[in-house]
Amino acid sequence: MFKKFNWGHGIALALASFVIFITLMILIFPHGQQNAEVVSDHYYEDELAYQDVINAKNNADKLAAKPSFSQDKQGITLTFPENIKPNDDKVQYLLFRTNDANLDVKKDLELSSFHSFTIPAKILAVGSYTLKLKWIKDKINYQVDYDVSWK
Repeated sequence: MFKKFNWGHGIALALASFVIFITLMILIFPHGQQNAEVVSDHYYEDELAYQDVINAKNNADKLAAKPSFSQDKQGITLTFPENIKPNDDKVQYLLFRTNDANLDVKKDLELSSFHSFTIPAKILAVGSYTLKLKWIKDKINYQVDYDVSWK
């Protein structure tokens, strides 16, 4: 059987195998893709303003004490130290979900008298988030980012 197998047959077999492989990749690969969202619909504008984010993070790094977070059944509780008093007690947070933009949560809110607030568990889905916390104090922007795993 192999005595009549020459280099021409080998090339034809290799080419046929390659065509079958490519066809299978085209038919099978799209079914295994995960949902991949664009980080922002306005990423060019966001990129131009990213120096402001860098400055806000550097400002937050200079603070002696930073806001902290804890998790329990009620949700994620963010607590500000006593020495950090944002202008008008207004804070903005963004819970950013990399694999599904529909699960992102963004809110502007006011701190309670205890310098804290809770993100309720009912608006959170199981998975990983990036918590971006932003505030302004004395016309200086601050931002801290935390990786949060909600279970």
